[in-house]
Amino acid sequence: MITHIDGILEEKNPNYAIVDVNGVGYMLHISLNTYSELPDKGRVRLFTHLSIREDAHTLFGFSKKTEREMYRHLISVSGVGPSTARMVLSGMTSSECASAISSEDVSAFKRVKGIGAKTAERIIVDLKNKVFGDIIIGDKSGGSNNTIKNEALSALQVLGVDRKRAEKIISDAIKNSDKELTVEDLVKITLKAQR
Repeated sequence: MITHIDGILEEKNPNYAIVDVNGVGYMLHISLNTYSELPDKGRVRLFTHLSIREDAHTLFGFSKKTEREMYRHLISVSGVGPSTARMVLSGMTSSECASAISSEDVSAFKRVKGIGAKTAERIIVDLKNKVFGDIIIGDKSGGSNNTIKNEALSALQVLGVDRKRAEKIISDAIKNSDKELTVEDLVKITLKAQR
């Protein structure tokens, strides 16, 4: 699996970027959000996803790990292929997409070309337990807060606490705290809020 490409940006347009890595040019299909974050020339690092089909091997590039993670969540939904997922991430950022899923905003997805009401509803139903607000569950790139949050959520699930409610309580606690909270702090705060 190719996890990222680090090299010199040779060419970019709204659909793809060509990155030269030691004399080999890699063509990466990109979203409009990634396109807007790329410089015109110079060294770049793009996080990648390799899509393999019978007739093609296609490399997709993302400026952030969170965008790649959301892309992978989207393509896991039945009826959402690689191109459709890229269209979604061209129309909204990964955090906007996560917010639309957690708030069950069908119309946000219907605004994306090629997505109807049924596909939008399927995205929300399939992914509502995998994303929350602007945080993608399982993505460690957000730093120690995300790692601590995920460890606390795992512990709370073992204790039988509803995951969605725990996520909200933990997110609010992290946002409102002026100090870095530990896993133990988050578990205690959530259990107190459950009473």
